[in-house]
Amino acid sequence: GDSYSTGSSLMPQKKNPDAAELLRGKANRVLGHHTALLAMIKGLPLTYNKDLQEDKQALFDSLDTVQAALKITSGVLATLQPAAARMRGALNSFMLATDLSEYLVRKGVPFRETHHVAGRAVQLAEERSCALTELSVADLQSLHPLFGDDVLAVWDFDASVERRDSIGGVSKRRVLEQADALAAWADAAA
Repeated sequence: GDSYSTGSSLMPQKKNPDAAELLRGKANRVLGHHTALLAMIKGLPLTYNKDLQEDKQALFDSLDTVQAALKITSGVLATLQPAAARMRGALNSFMLATDLSEYLVRKGVPFRETHHVAGRAVQLAEERSCALTELSVADLQSLHPLFGDDVLAVWDFDASVERRDSIGGVSKRRVLEQADALAAWADAAA
């Protein structure tokens, strides 16, 4: 919401997502500390050495940073109002190129091959100045003989999301599982 954004100095109608940008920067800071700690531990010959006197600054700064970031993230998420229509409007047919590749994988074609076929489909659409979804079944069959009429079902953004149903995936079921697990963790930690 507006509580976590600022106006632009040049464009008064624009809202800058300052909190999200700062959180991204803080994540990089913590990642840098993590990398430093890993490098420090990697260099230890056996057990405790004086090197480990240098771990405190990175560790404590990371803890403080994550604690503050979680408070800000909580506020951002509590006031967030996604604009579903704008988000859906930003979808682009080329985002489904991986789905096109996976269609052939489900037909038994190795991914190393399907990846190139999907790339040629993208290239064909770009050469024709059309959306990937505007290619006909015949166009796709010219790229690989295993494309059938059922390939048109690939051009569905909602189905694309739902196909990502492995643990940690983005299907609705998996996202709700992750949200429930996070809520349980937060309740146990409180």
